[in-house]
Amino acid sequence: MTASNAHHDGMTPDTDPLSPGTHTYELAGVVQRYHVHGTGPVCVAHSGGPGIFWEYLRMPALEDHLTMVYVEPVGTAEDSRLPSHPHGYTRERYSSFLEALINRLGVPEVHLLGHSHGAFVAAYHALHRPGQLAGVVLYEGAPVTGPEHGAEAARMVEAFVAKHAGHPGLPDVLAAFEAMSGMSSDEDTVAVARGVLPSYFADYWGDEEKFAPFRDAVRATYISGLDENLTPDVVDDRAALKELTVPSLVVVGRHDVICGLRWGLELDDLIPDSRLLVLENSGHMGHIEEPERFADAVRDFVRETAPRGQAA
Repeated sequence: MTASNAHHDGMTPDTDPLSPGTHTYELAGVVQRYHVHGTGPVCVAHSGGPGIFWEYLRMPALEDHLTMVYVEPVGTAEDSRLPSHPHGYTRERYSSFLEALINRLGVPEVHLLGHSHGAFVAAYHALHRPGQLAGVVLYEGAPVTGPEHGAEAARMVEAFVAKHAGHPGLPDVLAAFEAMSGMSSDEDTVAVARGVLPSYFADYWGDEEKFAPFRDAVRATYISGLDENLTPDVVDDRAALKELTVPSLVVVGRHDVICGLRWGLELDDLIPDSRLLVLENSGHMGHIEEPERFADAVRDFVRETAPRGQAA
């Protein structure tokens, strides 16, 4: 099903929920926005952070083949914040908002792509609300958070430091990582997100002229990672993923420091019949670093797993 022939589901007759542009509605007193670009089978994209604004995840190479529905996760825009902000943004909360959004689109099943923290959300949604999904793309995710994940990230950052020893930009990247644990405001979060970004690419400084505008455009809101009761929303999906029934594509950049190759391989090993794409020349931002290879893999996965009548 393409955007042009989607039927209406609870919307006013003159409002196609998959028409190009920005869509806004209210759910439980919170504003939810999503942004539609492209044509073809529907792929809902959930950005990361939590708290990073959705724009960084634009995928023009995919929009040539798919109707990309970019979710603006609740909490990022000021009018979309929970009463408990900056707390309460659990995976269950994000998934419940995703369920409502997907229901509004009027398509029997969609593909769901989650990047970084969005991949944790996508995995949760596929485990708990699989009926809406024709397939799920776990892009730079991991089966766990917590000390084990942190230790692996620290190891990868050390490797990044060794590789770029003496580079004049390195102290600023390390200072941003040091500041990460003390973030408490939107300003802090933007500074850290932009500050660490060179380490999120396979070779940021090798093509800084290309990547610097992307870095400068990153916007972010501070979200704590705690639930309403100030308890961490810790992830351990290892046991559950062994029972995942939704067709799955795992995408990971070989040089990713934060959700690196170890986790991509483990996700692929845990999930029955999953597919794995390792982007050899990418870090955490393969849709920017290797857009054609990324788009080809996602497009092919969607085509091969789309419900009959919806294939591109």
